[in-house]
Amino acid sequence: MAVDFHEYVATRRRPLLRLAYLLTGDPHHAEDVVQTALLQAFRQWRRVSRADQPDAYVRRMVVNAYIDGKRRRSSTESPTAPEDLPAAVQHDHTDAHAERSLMWTALAGLPRVQRAVLVLRYYEDLDDARIAELLGSSPVTVRSNASRALARLRKEWTRV
Repeated sequence: MAVDFHEYVATRRRPLLRLAYLLTGDPHHAEDVVQTALLQAFRQWRRVSRADQPDAYVRRMVVNAYIDGKRRRSSTESPTAPEDLPAAVQHDHTDAHAERSLMWTALAGLPRVQRAVLVLRYYEDLDDARIAELLGSSPVTVRSNASRALARLRKEWTRV
């Protein structure tokens, strides 16, 4: 049975936003990524809703929108580095928040595909085969990206 698009968005928007936030580390960018993916899903809803797993189809659209997002950035748009934010917006610098901030910064420094692999593995709890399917790659490539990403995070963490 085909699911209505509006019903799908009403029930699945929050989990999609969570995934996008974990990928981007920015709630506003996450909204943009989900909106881009949902627009694409709406345009293809007849095909998406008839898929075996419509949610997996849309999650893949979210991941692809995140990975492709850097290429679509406007030439007039430039991201703001956290140190450029006003003091009132900066993170609380208690130990717990400082560690979380450092980890997010290190995660944000990873290439998009490596970050996507870690988010899908450790936050979405997907196995390598499922991640490979979502990213359109092989499980070996997923493991390779995860290994490189974790090695880079370890290296960043030991420098601190």
